[in-house]
Amino acid sequence: MNDESVQNNESNDKLQNVTPINGLYENWFLDYASYVILDRAVPHVNDGLKPVQRRILHSLKEMDDGRFNKAANVIGNTMKYHPHGDASIGDAMVQIGQKNLLIDTQGNWGNPETGDSAAAPRYIEARLSKFANDVVFNPDTTEWQSSYDGRNREPVTLPVKFPLLLAQGAEGIAVGLATKILPHNILELIDASIEVLRGNRPNLLPDFPTGGMADCSNYNEGQRGGKVRVRARILERDKKTLAITQIPFSTTTGSLIDSIIAANDKGKIKIKKIEDNTARDVEIIIHLAPGISPDVTIDALYAFTDCEVSISPNTCVIRDDKPHFMSVNDILIENTENTRELLKRELEIRLNELKEKIFFSSLLKIFIQEGMYKNPEYENSGNFETVVQVLNTLFEPFFPQFYRTILPEDYKKLIDKPMSSITRFDVKKADEQMKVLEDEIKEVTYHLKHLTDYTIAWFEKIREKYGKDRERKTELRTFDKVEAAQVALANVKLYVNREEGFIGSGLKKDEFVCDCSDLDEIIIFREDGRFLVTKMQDKVFVGKSILHVAVFKKGDERTVYNMIYKDGESGTSYIKRFSVLGVTRDKEYDLTKGTKGSKTLYFTANPNGEAEVVSVQLKPHSKLKKLHFDIDFAEIAIKGRSSMGNIVSKYPVKKITLKSKGVSTLAGRKIWFDDVLRRLNVDGRGKYLGEFDGPDKILTVLSTGVYELTSFDLTNHFDDKMVLIEKYEPEKVYTVVHIDGKSKNYYVKRFTFDDLAIGKQTSIINEEPGSKMVIISGAAQPVVQLDVLKGKALTPESSEVNLADLIDVKGMKAQGNKLTPHDVKKVELIAEHDDEEDVPDPVPETPLKEAVIAEKKDAEAEKEISAPDELDELARAATEKKPAKEVDFEITNPDDVDIDDKGQLGLF
Repeated sequence: MNDESVQNNESNDKLQNVTPINGLYENWFLDYASYVILDRAVPHVNDGLKPVQRRILHSLKEMDDGRFNKAANVIGNTMKYHPHGDASIGDAMVQIGQKNLLIDTQGNWGNPETGDSAAAPRYIEARLSKFANDVVFNPDTTEWQSSYDGRNREPVTLPVKFPLLLAQGAEGIAVGLATKILPHNILELIDASIEVLRGNRPNLLPDFPTGGMADCSNYNEGQRGGKVRVRARILERDKKTLAITQIPFSTTTGSLIDSIIAANDKGKIKIKKIEDNTARDVEIIIHLAPGISPDVTIDALYAFTDCEVSISPNTCVIRDDKPHFMSVNDILIENTENTRELLKRELEIRLNELKEKIFFSSLLKIFIQEGMYKNPEYENSGNFETVVQVLNTLFEPFFPQFYRTILPEDYKKLIDKPMSSITRFDVKKADEQMKVLEDEIKEVTYHLKHLTDYTIAWFEKIREKYGKDRERKTELRTFDKVEAAQVALANVKLYVNREEGFIGSGLKKDEFVCDCSDLDEIIIFREDGRFLVTKMQDKVFVGKSILHVAVFKKGDERTVYNMIYKDGESGTSYIKRFSVLGVTRDKEYDLTKGTKGSKTLYFTANPNGEAEVVSVQLKPHSKLKKLHFDIDFAEIAIKGRSSMGNIVSKYPVKKITLKSKGVSTLAGRKIWFDDVLRRLNVDGRGKYLGEFDGPDKILTVLSTGVYELTSFDLTNHFDDKMVLIEKYEPEKVYTVVHIDGKSKNYYVKRFTFDDLAIGKQTSIINEEPGSKMVIISGAAQPVVQLDVLKGKALTPESSEVNLADLIDVKGMKAQGNKLTPHDVKKVELIAEHDDEEDVPDPVPETPLKEAVIAEKKDAEAEKEISAPDELDELARAATEKKPAKEVDFEITNPDDVDIDDKGQLGLF
């Protein structure tokens, strides 16, 4: 082989060992990505912790002596395990402390609701909570690994016997993926784990520490693609003041206020002042500008500010040393199974410990009782190996009773026993101790055989021990979609130049149309019979000869357009009525037959379907005898906008004038109340309230006894304490049972509600402290079950009472009549009769025997009875509903009276 060939071979070998630059970058990137995913950003499915959190908790356990430790000391100790600096450890520790679950804190740990940061680590203190000590740690079941420098041991994962990941939630950004796990309610997690153990699949929904309201209908079990809408809780203090008492998760009071101020500056909402009164509890006060509706403002806050935020969960966890995307329900199932496995291992360890204790106790007992320690061979044995041989020989007859082989180490423990303890050995006490150990072994063995029941009991114990004050904070609701354009404040003015064909907010020298929002869409009708819908702008050309301009409401079936137009080809004039429900923005639509020269002769827009009468005057023509006639639009059916319409005349029209204004040809608007959304709707959801038109109002009554009349506007909000919502009928009579706060007596009254101004609130009960409305009914004859205590009776007497019989209709402010002179134990509405005719009297609950005895107390009824057979005749007549001859009798001993199943009266 020549030198050139050798050199070529050497070059080829070198090339094979060379890694291209792009290959190096690929390997480095994958290594870095794996490191960030596994060791930094993503929690492990078993214990729900990221490495830094796990190391903090391990360090706290290492330092735990029951007292608080300076956070700075904990951070310093954690640096033995976490090689990334004190700042990251301190931030992670504060986040754990703010969740108020694993760490007891002391000092200023910041406030996640206000965004205030914690004090410096040297000023704050921490220790493990009792919950953490019970649930998170067990060195016997922990898998250990060496720390980064090999000097210490740290847990691979902590043996957490609880779905900690779902309780705390987690958020992290790694390389190429991210995780966002929402927090859930601890009590619901425990209950769901118990259901998993019983074989049922859970259905978890998030619960946020900041409270608020959440729509989780698209939660998608916390997986990618899901969405949770979270809203602040906004209360209407009065018509000029709103209060935000709970904020959405992931926001702070500061960021929320900033978003409200920004929306006000942009003209989306209009407020006079905003105050942050947050201390321990959130309280943001919003003062409204004069004339601004609080209901519309609440919707606008949800539409334009951080009072409503959308959170997209993305549940990614480390499982089997790889990132996995799992649903929260699957995570709970795995956590529950992991808890059961950990409890099983703990029981097995405990069982082994108990067996070892009994094993050695039995060994010691035999060693002493059989006098093996006195055996000459044992005493004269010179070395340990000889001792083992001798003891093996001595113990050989007892081998069958031991659960395992005796090892040299066991003999070592025996011979290390001091002689003093051997001579003082108490056999009876040893037997008692072994009996206790045997009982415990039986108990542990039973738990292992019934492991599922044991795990359920474990969760129930945790619930009982740590469940206090852990109820759900976030209210689950279904939100109605807030259309931004419908609640946007009218912050711009719309102008029109009809001749030149321009509309917009910048034409301030031209004709003013109306106030509107910059989010609104505008509908324009022109003289050529065309119309279009366009976005509100500063200035835009929409075509010359504009007839009508207005804000367009999509899907508005109430607005009806009345139109007469001339066909350009035939000259025939047509009449039509139509609505515009939905269109494509900036597309022109033709309302005529579409021929050249077509023209609109008459046009009106009617917001409630009004139909006027017009006079039509035709141009003179030799064939025409009648040049003038009237047309009533009410006789024209409302059809689609593309319909041709009905013929008015085939001859030229000279003029059309309005003769008389019309009334609505539409039926009243049918309104329903959706109790889930607590909003009005026209879609048939919830309770039907009736048909509404013009001045009609809605009556609402709160549990506090306050009532209010509102309009039937679909944007209205209704209080959660509302107990009655109906269409207001001025003549309808209502019955109310209420407690007077001063006398503590029950009263009943019947009245009609006063016709108040919309929005004014008035109480229908007195305002004494302690006054309370118990029952309200709009039925003509409401029937209640009344339980009262008479005299010294220990058991309440029950009866049915028709409230309409107790009192006549009086004024709304009247106190009413006493319901009963006796102490009331319970009053409950059991029937509502809407007919005003007399309702049959309720069947009395008082037995006939008691009625007879009560009658005895009336002095006028105390008369003598001559013979028992006359009493029989009286009872027979009462039973057969026949007149009985008058019989005078006196019952000297009420116990002598008996009533049979048929209601007959007799004597013993």
